[in-house]
Amino acid sequence: MSRLAKKPIVIPEKVEVVVQNGNVSVTGPLGTLSRSVPGAISLVVKDGGIVVTPNNNALSTKMLVGTTVAHVRNMIKGSTEMFVKKLIIEGIGFKAEVKGSSLQLALGFSHPVTVAIPKELKVVSEKGLLSISGGNIETVGAFAARVRALKKPEPYKGKGIRYETEVIRRKQGKKTT
Repeated sequence: MSRLAKKPIVIPEKVEVVVQNGNVSVTGPLGTLSRSVPGAISLVVKDGGIVVTPNNNALSTKMLVGTTVAHVRNMIKGSTEMFVKKLIIEGIGFKAEVKGSSLQLALGFSHPVTVAIPKELKVVSEKGLLSISGGNIETVGAFAARVRALKKPEPYKGKGIRYETEVIRRKQGKKTT
């Protein structure tokens, strides 16, 4: 069994957790998040915490315990504070612009690239920086990865879209004789 599941997950003051019919829903100041729980795992809310226990001793159930604990912790954190991913857009003529519920990118192609922004996310575009924030860590990460995949950074000049913390390994290029 996972070491994460040995201690109960602490529920903050302004957060309410409800477990019923194989679903867990977390309500906090920033909204409500819900997720289904595998049938082989039981969640119990008691004494200001959530206890995650496996219903059987199968190997697959033991693997799911740690995953479920991580999901519930992320839901609790997402209901109290926003998850943020920042992307840096680097290159001459490369820019991003938020227009309503879509993101319009100029990435050196012959046409602008338009990406629909999910409703639960907030996207802010500044000069050369794209900030994606939301309560669900999976949605934030998936949207950031989708935007980054449109123009991955190249190793010679570093042009493209990269995460703020990402380091691009640069190559030397051709040498003149």
